[in-house]
Amino acid sequence: MAAPSSDATVLVVDDEQDVADAYAVQLQIDYNTQTAYGGEDALSKVDDSIDVVLLDRRMPNISGDEVLETIRARNIDCSVVMVTAVDPDFDIVDMSFNDYICKPVDNDELITAIETQITATKYGERLREYMNLSTKLELLKDEKSESALQGSDEMKQLAERVERLGSEVDEMVVSFEDSSKAFQDLV
Repeated sequence: MAAPSSDATVLVVDDEQDVADAYAVQLQIDYNTQTAYGGEDALSKVDDSIDVVLLDRRMPNISGDEVLETIRARNIDCSVVMVTAVDPDFDIVDMSFNDYICKPVDNDELITAIETQITATKYGERLREYMNLSTKLELLKDEKSESALQGSDEMKQLAERVERLGSEVDEMVVSFEDSSKAFQDLV
């Protein structure tokens, strides 16, 4: 795990105040940490000063999915990590989150997810998109049966996009002076 980026700002969003506060207490040692207790509160706090949003999906009134859509519609430049008890399904293919973690999670998982997003922003949008789509592809492979995967047009399109972007990322790596160290801090 990479050393935490103490200058990063993380917004923890969960409608369960105890959960949000527990994450925030763990993370405030390494990051500038803010909390929001629900979708409406999150939308009032999220702006371009936020680097990473840890976002619960199931919340009353305004769901995490709606918060995510609004963040993207506002063109706020932050990474969004879904931290949720909702098992991934094919609906995630069109969602614009950056990572997806199923609860329960520990502090190391949260820090790894945050650091991966902070590092990914250093390498640009193409790598970020590749990482996001690869995450979705792996989540679906883990959750769905082989027959469900083979019968899904969404899965086929997702796999093709991942393969195409993977080739582009490979070309980016070759352009680095020492390509063996190009993405070492992502692992």
